[in-house]
Amino acid sequence: MNLLRTKSVEQSIRDTEEPGHRLRRDLSALDLVVFGVGVIIGTGIFVLTGQVARDKAGPAVAISFVLAAIVCGLAALCYAEFSSTIPVAGSAYTFSYATLGEFPAWIIGWDLVLEFALAAAVVSVGWSGYAVSLLDDAGVTVPAAVAHPPGESGGVVNVPATLLVLAVTGLLVLGVKVSSRVNAVIVAVKVFVVLLVIVAGLFFVKGANYHPFIPPSESNPSVEGGAAPLMQVLFGITPVSYGWLGIFAAVAVVFFAFIGFDIVATAAEEARRPQRDLPIGLIGSLVITAVLYAAVSLVVAGMQNYRKLSSDAPLAEAFKAAGHPGYSTVISIGAVAGLTTVVLILLLGQSRVFFAMSRDGLLPAWLSAVHPRFGTPYRSTVIMGVIVAVLAGLIPLAKLAELVNIGTLFAFLVVSVGVPILRRTRPELHRSFRTPLVPLVPILSVLACLFVMINLPVDTWLRFLAWLLIGAVVYAFYGHRRSRLRERQS
Repeated sequence: MNLLRTKSVEQSIRDTEEPGHRLRRDLSALDLVVFGVGVIIGTGIFVLTGQVARDKAGPAVAISFVLAAIVCGLAALCYAEFSSTIPVAGSAYTFSYATLGEFPAWIIGWDLVLEFALAAAVVSVGWSGYAVSLLDDAGVTVPAAVAHPPGESGGVVNVPATLLVLAVTGLLVLGVKVSSRVNAVIVAVKVFVVLLVIVAGLFFVKGANYHPFIPPSESNPSVEGGAAPLMQVLFGITPVSYGWLGIFAAVAVVFFAFIGFDIVATAAEEARRPQRDLPIGLIGSLVITAVLYAAVSLVVAGMQNYRKLSSDAPLAEAFKAAGHPGYSTVISIGAVAGLTTVVLILLLGQSRVFFAMSRDGLLPAWLSAVHPRFGTPYRSTVIMGVIVAVLAGLIPLAKLAELVNIGTLFAFLVVSVGVPILRRTRPELHRSFRTPLVPLVPILSVLACLFVMINLPVDTWLRFLAWLLIGAVVYAFYGHRRSRLRERQS
């Protein structure tokens, strides 16, 4: 069993031209930037800004957002080189296949399938909460039985979340260009709401709320058992609030507000000029959202004392405290619009990873069929859309949400490792974008990802390892035997 056989870059590119498995190149650099902005700006900008300011960093939460953007930026530079060199669907899975080998690539693909599916389900549940609240404000009451999953507030099935996933799935089947146009309209609404909140909030900022900008450090009580961060278990380091240590601790939390920019790389095969457009999409979306996050966090911390900020709806509560509750409706509209695009793009990325794995034979090959009219991998899109819809409607997902975080970080880490490996094994490849300061930038990216990962709870690590073990079993009994690369080499 050659678990580390690699798939050449040339073969990966040839596979994109196979009849029946060819995706349409309809996306421009602007489309990719909008995709990135659409998936990054979600609940993070409406929730994390206040929560982290209150519990971790105080008014200096803006510094935490900037540092988190730098961490993601290191990974984005690595993604940009790979996606412009190997413009093939699959993102980290495809990159790993070319550098680390088939089994590591399978593990990454298996990880991404879980990450995107769970993330889409979790976000759709959050969307349902905002949508039901807006309907309630408009005088339309949604019964609890159809607004929550079983076991939560008398729920039976979360119908709004299920309908959202199914609607987005249908949109994705119709074509990536149609999806990108709808996404662009919704993202425009979302960004407008965010800018409105920033500009309006400036009129209610009080300078006294910024003092002290970096509050004195305070010790937090230790968290015991599986809920304890791995760093605490390994090194005995207990969490700290405020001060510079609190700012760094906050990075581990706000980092997750930026998760999603890597999905731009999954659309590599559908970009018109991938060598140019993908680096622009990856880095451009990250820069735009970093500025918006930092601006929102500064405004909300200036509107209300950081110790009084709400952990559930900080922006809405800050405007209420300033005597303008009407803005809460505007913020809810922005949240509904924002979460719609997040679900759309997560399902797009998930279906493309599934498509790439099935085209390589590691999953059933019929899943990689492309619709003759719409040019989309409709079978994998529909199957995974239905699975996510069931998850969103029937399963409480709060505990599983952290698996999304560790899965993303693991993918970042592997991609960062792969850049210097491909530089060494294939130095002659044309790279229209080159990660600067190799191997320093990839090393810093790996260290930054590891730092954030060890701040996650022990329970999350155990669930993640269990999922990878299941993936190894599936590969041993199916993927290894059906691999197209294995057949070619034999």
